[in-house]
Amino acid sequence: MEPSSLDWMADVAFDSDGLIPAIAQDAHDNRILMVAWMNAQALAETAATGRAVYWSRSRRKLWRKGEESGHTQTVHEIRLDCDGDVVLLKVEQQGGIACHTGRPSCFYRRLQAGEPARWEITDPVLKDPELIYK
Repeated sequence: MEPSSLDWMADVAFDSDGLIPAIAQDAHDNRILMVAWMNAQALAETAATGRAVYWSRSRRKLWRKGEESGHTQTVHEIRLDCDGDVVLLKVEQQGGIACHTGRPSCFYRRLQAGEPARWEITDPVLKDPELIYK
């Protein structure tokens, strides 16, 4: 995944903050793992290295997925939606944990209908976050 130039970046519609949402999807079972943000530098580095790099809005810096936890994402494919304003990364999640809560996916809550409606936790914690982030 080594583009010879960044001409392809012209088709990416970054928002007014210079960001684009990025969906990380498991390359093998298509499960949605997480959603993050990328700026042009993060997207270019991801394309050049084959390793997921995002933009941390809270820390205002590049976030190389797994730099603290070791749970990196190897990128197999990068896709751009029809409007050019969402990126989809098909990834292999190293260590099986994508979420900072120690779960395989950030989408571990499902809305249960009823009175009252409530969020049901569907995925177990695979590793205590305090053991991941020291």
